[in-house]
Amino acid sequence: MKILTKSVNIINDISIGANNPLLVIAGPCVIESEAHAILMADKLSRLAELHKFNFIFKASFDKANRTSIKSFRGPGIDDGLKTLKKIKDAFNIPVISDIHTPEQAGNVSEVLDIIQIPAFLCRQTDLLVKAAETGKPVNVKKGQFLSPRDVENIIEKLESAGCKNIMITERGTSFGYNNLVVDFRSIQIIQGYGYPVIFDATHSVQLPGGGKGVSSGQSEFVETLAFAAIASGCNGIFLEVHDNPEKALSDGPNMLNIDQFNDLVPKLLKIRETIKKL
Repeated sequence: MKILTKSVNIINDISIGANNPLLVIAGPCVIESEAHAILMADKLSRLAELHKFNFIFKASFDKANRTSIKSFRGPGIDDGLKTLKKIKDAFNIPVISDIHTPEQAGNVSEVLDIIQIPAFLCRQTDLLVKAAETGKPVNVKKGQFLSPRDVENIIEKLESAGCKNIMITERGTSFGYNNLVVDFRSIQIIQGYGYPVIFDATHSVQLPGGGKGVSSGQSEFVETLAFAAIASGCNGIFLEVHDNPEKALSDGPNMLNIDQFNDLVPKLLKIRETIKKL
């Protein structure tokens, strides 16, 4: 199997696509506290050195699309960016987080190495254009309501504002109420537009709104879907990781704990190396 897309340089010596190493984007769903985010960044960066994978730390400063008004959203943009800047400087790792309004793009571009567009906002033209105009790489989560071929329009919007470093993340498609299903043909279809594809293995097992006011999930299927995505030729893997998912303030039911992550990633790297030889 040939893993064909253009090579996108993220920062310094980290590139994705073509025959570059597998990229792993990992971290907690949301910045629960500065201390916790730093703890997770430390643990994950050590595992990146141990297993020798390209690593980007992820955590949201604001989860603006939580199911309930009562749900924890995060510290907000100002405190969140301060925490991400500390992580970036302390561990010398790139950081990614999502924005929800066009006005946030300029502020986050001073800290973030990659700007992420949430799935529910993936068609918002003004948001995409402002993110693109920062000159930063942009990762767009494909909406649960979109076919993979609809991604072409997202790419055109980003390109119209000068963005060439684009990643698309597949994260499952709505399958009736409170359920998602993954069509692994999406990876090949989206790569056909010339950009690398990330697979979000943890959000893809989410049961949106399936937990009486919160999203539920089936984390026992993360490994299965991750294996299938790597075998299908995706260029990177996105995993929400926590030291104690049962106590996580957001998305705990679909997260991996740090030990599960440590067990899974070497397997993914082996599958990736095998696929590259086919």
